Amino acid sequence: MDSCSENKNVLDACMAKNQKLAFLADYAADSIVSKTILDKPVGTITLFAFDKGQKLSEHTAPYDAVVQVIDGAAQLTIGGDEKKVSAGEIIIMPANVPHAVVAEEKFKMLLTMIRA
Repeated sequence: MDSCSENKNVLDACMAKNQKLAFLADYAADSIVSKTILDKPVGTITLFAFDKGQKLSEHTAPYDAVVQVIDGAAQLTIGGDEKKVSAGEIIIMPANVPHAVVAEEKFKMLLTMIRA
């Protein structure tokens, strides 16, 4: 049994293998697709693919979250302040501050949450 099979909290496709990040999660009509790449007690890395118009309603998280935009564009609302983000950009959503996401077009983001 290889190390990929033994480590269920890591996406097998990425274990010691290079991958094109944008291709790890496909878009789906009228949906948000998420794929966990790494899930450890200290944090998670998750890839999201939003179809145009899809959204995450306002919520809070107890930890800082780093958003890296892989493809497309979206509007983030963080603490009532609207920010447009697009491919190649990064933004941090602070812990305990309400935030929301609306995909203005098909949109992929890598979300890294640090639990410390």
